[in-house]
Amino acid sequence: MSNPLAPGSLDGKRVLVTGSSRGIGADTLGYFAEAGASVVINYRNKEARAVKLANSIRESGGTAIVAGADLTDPESVAGLFDQVQAELGGLDILVLNASGGMESGMAEDYAMSLNRDAQVSVLTSALPLLAPGSRVVFVTSHQAHFIRTTPTMPEYEQVALSKRAGEDALRDLIPRLDEAGVEFVVVSGDMIEGTITATLLERMNPGAIGARKEAAGRLYNVSEFAAEVAAAAVEPIPADHTRLVGDVSDFEQNGV
Repeated sequence: MSNPLAPGSLDGKRVLVTGSSRGIGADTLGYFAEAGASVVINYRNKEARAVKLANSIRESGGTAIVAGADLTDPESVAGLFDQVQAELGGLDILVLNASGGMESGMAEDYAMSLNRDAQVSVLTSALPLLAPGSRVVFVTSHQAHFIRTTPTMPEYEQVALSKRAGEDALRDLIPRLDEAGVEFVVVSGDMIEGTITATLLERMNPGAIGARKEAAGRLYNVSEFAAEVAAAAVEPIPADHTRLVGDVSDFEQNGV
């Protein structure tokens, strides 16, 4: 997948992508770095992967810092932004990519804690670092974005509901963001082939991803969807603050 961002187009810009040590977050961050941005690789427990990615970016002439944080822990989030402030002096782009809820061994309310509460905590904590003209991108799925009108597979329902709750909570902050001159856009995509979520769903419900692929005609892979997320950080924002990626014909579009 080619980079949707022109070389040098983000020179001098500072970018944080949450959950960016692997998967969509890592590929999105790579596109930003190739375009000249100084990037922050955030991870919860994949430090080795984050360090490897940072070294790769630096070897290619880019600027990258590694910042571990548990986004469900307010003190950890505060430490993350203290580090960003100290090392970069602020942010121009914040991509809220980290999500979860299908992991084993987590607390019963973990999905809501991460996908709603932590998203709000991260954004409000980041606001002092976001100057007028900066942008926030929230990454979600069609299965979550349309969950109120279109049922999803039972194995994903609680995650979808929590991600939609997070999206709603972030949208409630738009007036505050407008006052600060900070732009906001939601990027919603179908199931993405090659992600941890798709792998877990396929394990729990064999054939589910294949069925969704057949219904949609095609599914984006990780690098393709990451390119859409990166583009959303610089391209004009739709009036409804929503960028829909891929086919949505199977989802009822009764507003956002």
